[in-house]
Amino acid sequence: MSQVDPASSARPPRPRLASPAAALVAGAILLVLTIAEFPLAALAHQQVTTGSGGPSIWLSTPFGVMGFVVAWRKPGNRLGWILLGLAVFSCVAQDASFYVVARYRLHHPLPFGWVALLAQPAWSVVILMAGLALLLFPDGHLPSPRLRWIPWVYLVPALVWMISAFSFTVSAITRHDVHVDPGGNLQVLSHPTGSAAWWGAVQTAVFAAIAACFLVSLAGQVVSYRRSCGERRQQLKWLMGGSVVVLAGVILRATLSGPGLPGLVGGAGSLAAIFGFPVSMAVAILKYRLYDIDRIISRTVAYAIVTGLLVGVYAGLVLLATGVLGIHGSVAVAAATLVAAALFAPVRRRVQHAVDRRFNRARYDADQTVAAFAARLKDAVELDAVRADLAGVVQATLEPVGVWVWTSPPDA
Repeated sequence: MSQVDPASSARPPRPRLASPAAALVAGAILLVLTIAEFPLAALAHQQVTTGSGGPSIWLSTPFGVMGFVVAWRKPGNRLGWILLGLAVFSCVAQDASFYVVARYRLHHPLPFGWVALLAQPAWSVVILMAGLALLLFPDGHLPSPRLRWIPWVYLVPALVWMISAFSFTVSAITRHDVHVDPGGNLQVLSHPTGSAAWWGAVQTAVFAAIAACFLVSLAGQVVSYRRSCGERRQQLKWLMGGSVVVLAGVILRATLSGPGLPGLVGGAGSLAAIFGFPVSMAVAILKYRLYDIDRIISRTVAYAIVTGLLVGVYAGLVLLATGVLGIHGSVAVAAATLVAAALFAPVRRRVQHAVDRRFNRARYDADQTVAAFAARLKDAVELDAVRADLAGVVQATLEPVGVWVWTSPPDA
């Protein structure tokens, strides 16, 4: 029989690198880097929200918050640390860009400018981590063993790019020939010419390889979705829903701008594009209200269809009234508005019913089951049969752990 050393049993366990304490430290570092952006941006005569040589605070904040929550709640999941690292490197690149602009373009007497020059290309790590986050979603592991080669294809071009960028930076520092653009990038890196012209071709090839890996990662998640079921399918639905939100936000921002309502809609599109990925990924990883995604998708699709139909009806009625019937413009607008408002409820019900059949099948089946039970209840006379039928309907629609039915005794 083996004996256990009392001294070894009393020894406290070693702290793990991936732990809530480590997440707290990383979150504190991120907070300090974020706060530092404001005085550095003022020193460089630039805006924090617009970005400089690196991603702006609008990118680092949502990814940092969601990454911290995931790393705190699920420290064993690599994805939380990747999101948190993405935010940290984004802040490092932005702080370094402001510092470089203040030091080498505005010629403020700031120390350690060479450190900022070396840290400024950290924005390339952000691109790398974004691709890895998509690839390792949702549990921090590859969706298929066949995709093991993709992280290496990510890492090798990124390392080639970073080593080359560092070599150019070190050469410029040692020769005291530092020239930067308004974004804080070395001009030899942002506009390679002469003996550095090869750098442009290398940069194009590197980012093409990373983009190809990004598309392969997305395709791997699509294949994984087709083979998945249960919780994993719901998680992948959240990822796809976030992707759609990001795409819609980018389109709105690109097409709508200026004062008034278009500017507000374009601003809302920007917020949707910024928060779409981190929020959807955090919900999927933490499994908070995971199964609400079907309801969200069905409602979004339904209201988008209803809005399109009613806008078409409204525009058609206004054109018909003003162009064909010759009715005054204000009267035509008022009449078209009333018609569109009257059509909203019936059109929404019909569209929602049709959309639920496709995107929210569980709710559609539950509604059909409840409707069939209500029809049977009209002709039921035996209490035991009604009780058994009710228990079956509740089990089929809600899937509870147990079902109990209490009935009051008949009056004596």
